[in-house]
This record gives sequence, structure tokens and C-alpha cells, in this order.
Amino acid sequence: MRVTVLDHPLVAHKLSVLRDKSTPSPVFRQLVEELVTLLAYEATREVRVEPITIQTPVAETQGVGLSRPRPLVVPILRAGLGMLEGMTRLIPTAEVGFLGMARDDTTLDIITYAERLPEDLTGRQVYVLDPMLATGGTLREAIKFLYRRGAEQITCVCLLAAPEGIAKLEEELGDAEANLVLAAIDERLDENAYIVPGLGDAGDRLYGVVD
Repeated sequence: MRVTVLDHPLVAHKLSVLRDKSTPSPVFRQLVEELVTLLAYEATREVRVEPITIQTPVAETQGVGLSRPRPLVVPILRAGLGMLEGMTRLIPTAEVGFLGMARDDTTLDIITYAERLPEDLTGRQVYVLDPMLATGGTLREAIKFLYRRGAEQITCVCLLAAPEGIAKLEEELGDAEANLVLAAIDERLDENAYIVPGLGDAGDRLYGVVD
């Protein structure tokens, strides 16, 4: 697994505002979209293209277009939805699927409670959106789910990650072709599995608290 952390002053600035607990939800949502667009630039560096012929106002020339099958963007519900527009702004022709995953409070297993994806992902490049990589459980199960459907290359786009979560992914995914693109790696997880210093619960800060 390849891990890329964007080293850019605009990424650091926007992330700093996100971390501030006084940042209101509308500003938080806007900044998430902007950050994801910056992350998507790096995440799509290896997106597949093919040669095409185009006609400019002056002459015919050769260019490139996205190859088929189109890239597939998969936000993890619910917090990943806040990242979707920032990603599709950069690749508007990508297809979009959804995965709903949650931890069972009794068994602590990750369960898939909703999905809207093609049955066959053979040969597809997939971009998974999840704001926080904490313990790594949800992202690990999402990657395994997509590989079982036949995905060929998976790139995960996250705002923050904890070292423990990255280590868990590397341990359990082995040599699987999965890339991780991040705005930052934070210090650690606390006793409640929250990222420190983190930015709190991304879903609640995007959409409010749901009882």
C-alpha cells in the first residue's frame, strides 16, 4: 500500500480551519469540498486515459480522454458524502456508487447496511472517500468488499489518518494494490478511538448530530 500525504500550504491552511471547533457547519462543508478537490488532483495521478483526436479552432490534434470503464467514486456513508462534490468536481464523468458501513456495538464487527454498486467491478479503478482513517476497520472492510466485486485498483482519499489505522491497513491488506492519499497523519488514537488532535466527528460537523 502506498501512502501519500500532501505537502502544500493551502492544504495545511484549510485543514487548520477545519480543526477549529468554532468553524460552523456551512464553512466546514465548503472547506471539505475544497480540500478533497486538492487531494483528488494527487489521487487521480494514475487515472487511465486513452488517446483521442480533437479539433481545435485552428487544427486537428491528439489529446487524451478517460478510458472505459469510467472511474468509480465510492463515498462511505454518511460522512463520505461531504467529500463527493469535491471529488466529482475534478472528474465529473466518473460514475458514483455508495457503501454504508457501521460497527456492530455488540460484536464490534463492521457490517454493510447499504450498497449501491455494480455487481461486477472487473478492471475498474475505484476511489473511496472517507474523511477519517482511525482504527482502519471501516476502510479495510470497504476495500475488501470492492476487491471481492473485482475492482482492480483502489485509491482511498481521507482528510486525516491515525498511525494505528495506517498500520492496520498495511498489515491486513498486504500487497493489495491500494493507495492512500491524505491531508495529514495525526499523532494517535485516544481511548475512544478518536484521532488526536483530529477534528472531532466529521459526520456530525458536516451534517449535525443525529440521535
